[in-house]
Amino acid sequence: MEAAVAIIGLLFVLFVLAGVFVTVKAVKAAKRGVDRTVAQARRTVEDTTLRARQFAQPGVVGELAQLRLSLRTSMRATQDVLYGGSPDDASLSEAIGLFERLSAHGHELDDELKRLEREPDRATIGTRLPDLRERLEQITHSAESLRWAARDRARKFADDDLASLSDQIDVESGALRHWTRVEDAMDPLRDPVSGRPESAGPGEATDSGRGQATDGSARAGAAAGPSEAAARSWGPVPEDPPAITARDPRTQPSYPWQKAPRTEDTTR
Repeated sequence: MEAAVAIIGLLFVLFVLAGVFVTVKAVKAAKRGVDRTVAQARRTVEDTTLRARQFAQPGVVGELAQLRLSLRTSMRATQDVLYGGSPDDASLSEAIGLFERLSAHGHELDDELKRLEREPDRATIGTRLPDLRERLEQITHSAESLRWAARDRARKFADDDLASLSDQIDVESGALRHWTRVEDAMDPLRDPVSGRPESAGPGEATDSGRGQATDGSARAGAAAGPSEAAARSWGPVPEDPPAITARDPRTQPSYPWQKAPRTEDTTR
């Protein structure tokens, strides 16, 4: 009784722990989903603000907004390509590591551009714009190199897979159209062409073949001996067979399908 109570208590504890584990996993998944949604909404708002500032505030502020928008668009596109293709291509892991290092420089430049947007001294911003633009071009050029390399790699794999699939389909199509193959004696897949039906195995014969065999056997038994009948059953007989001397029954070889010669025939 005590053992049963202990087992029931242990099962109850296990069920409680499993419920807690599932609940924690569900809460974490929901939190990740909420964080992802909030981050995406924040990015959308920031991008919309930058576009509006680019057209609404010409001059240094508008140019800063344009630089930030170009940086964010290029880095986000490269991130989507690399992380989207990494599950199918493990070789992109090194490229992702390089992109993470490049992202650090990108975030640093974006933070600097954001600080300059609140800078009241427009002249100082104007003097620093060429250097900021050069850094932006260097970062975006590196990001574009990684992005287009990953795209070219994915397209190359897709082209190779499509070419291999086309070859396999051509082979299968030829196999399905086997009746259109050229009759070649050296072709191992050539179907045998013959006016005669396939030879039946032991104990197998069609109705017409059985009737012809019965009539032929009767005529052969009446016109020739056992050996000649056996010879006729194994192949065609020439139109004008040469005359042969009858064999001595005592020296004639016996076969399992022939009866042994009778004693009176041998004596005679």
